[in-house]
Amino acid sequence: MSEKMKFSQLSIPPEMVSNFDTLKYHFMTPVQQEVIPHALEGRDLLVQAKTGSGKTAAFGTGILCNLDEKLWRVQALILCPTRELADQVTKEMRKIARYKDNIKILSLCGGLPIYLQELSLSHQAHIVVGTPGRVEKLLRNGSLSLRELTMFVLDEADRMLDAGFIDSITSILVQAPENCQKMMFSATFPDSVKDLAHTYLKKAKEVSVDLLHNEGEIVHKFYSVKKEKKLAALSSLLKSLNPERAIVFCNTKVQCDAVADFLSENSFSVFAIHGDVEQRERTEVMIRLANHSMSILVATDVAARGIDIKDLEVVINFDMPFESEVYVHRSGRTARAGKSGAVYSFLTQNESFRIEKLNTLMSESFVTEDFEISDGDNEDKKPVTASMVTISINGGRKSKVSPGHILGALTGENGLQATDVGKIDCLDLYSYIAIRKEVAIRAEKILRNNPIKGKRFTVRVHV
Repeated sequence: MSEKMKFSQLSIPPEMVSNFDTLKYHFMTPVQQEVIPHALEGRDLLVQAKTGSGKTAAFGTGILCNLDEKLWRVQALILCPTRELADQVTKEMRKIARYKDNIKILSLCGGLPIYLQELSLSHQAHIVVGTPGRVEKLLRNGSLSLRELTMFVLDEADRMLDAGFIDSITSILVQAPENCQKMMFSATFPDSVKDLAHTYLKKAKEVSVDLLHNEGEIVHKFYSVKKEKKLAALSSLLKSLNPERAIVFCNTKVQCDAVADFLSENSFSVFAIHGDVEQRERTEVMIRLANHSMSILVATDVAARGIDIKDLEVVINFDMPFESEVYVHRSGRTARAGKSGAVYSFLTQNESFRIEKLNTLMSESFVTEDFEISDGDNEDKKPVTASMVTISINGGRKSKVSPGHILGALTGENGLQATDVGKIDCLDLYSYIAIRKEVAIRAEKILRNNPIKGKRFTVRVHV
């Protein structure tokens, strides 16, 4: 569609339109324009759209408009493959639900104490966002009921319908009413996954829109590199680009750790996340990447699902993915919300066939360039370093600590300037504060020596 439509042109409450205006959502994205009318009608949907296209607001609008807020039962379930994506979806749903009073949205994911989630469920909720394993477990022990479920959403459906999740999803749907509305969203839908999806859907409307980034939004570069030279090539490329934030993708956990260790040893600001990294550590890493106190994230595809970093400049494929569709997912981490970005990929000699498959999928004519590193190349350039440092305290929302309280403690009499303090994230039990590197030691002393809301907290500097 070429003509942009406003949310006010939809059959939705004026209070919702006003909230969208407050959020600066003045015009619908293509996927929202195509999906919302069908979602409001209660139709099953199979939607293919690129990462970052606004799909959460697309299904979220349908859910909130069709919800009975007076019925304190779980009426909508949104399943995501990772906790990071579930957290992201939960935050977005809470933002667009602000126009309604007393809407309870719960996030139910692994990596957190199940007894706390059971306690929250004992007071009921309207919407649940979760990961399949934890949702299935809560259904099994009777803490969660789907008897009143009217809407079911599968996000990143191509990954959710593979062998790792399919049994859990089937088990979950068996406990939901047969006639509940089902919506499935993904950036890619291979034929085998699409066929499987239709076994769960009834007379589904298929929507394919905004599949690839517009020409010019993302620059794609492919480099031919000898396997033994890839680490040196990566270091050279990062020094040359000097990105404020970048994600480097590897295909295995072992490779992830090896690449991160190499970059760390060469003084880059870097961390690796994969399936073996504990959830709390992953949360901390994502906060540090988002608040500019870490520059480079090395990740596997599973660990990176749901990553949404604003203004991410660069994606690097240290390892080319085995499937062309995965390349599309990786590329979608950059150039979001109309911004530009770049994707750089290393291919060894026996991987030339991958670019041919990619050209077929994306209707492109990508070619490889040689990436040769001469002796002393980029020796005069310093590694990528972060501009901020993250400091945490063991107090958060449960302790009634807010970003305003922390900022006040840091910038009080003889304290820091407000410009020295970056993003402040208050979680349930911890708060993370980004501090300009030059004043980090001073900030640490202020937090150690001054109470916040009359209480002293343990302070930790993350390096």
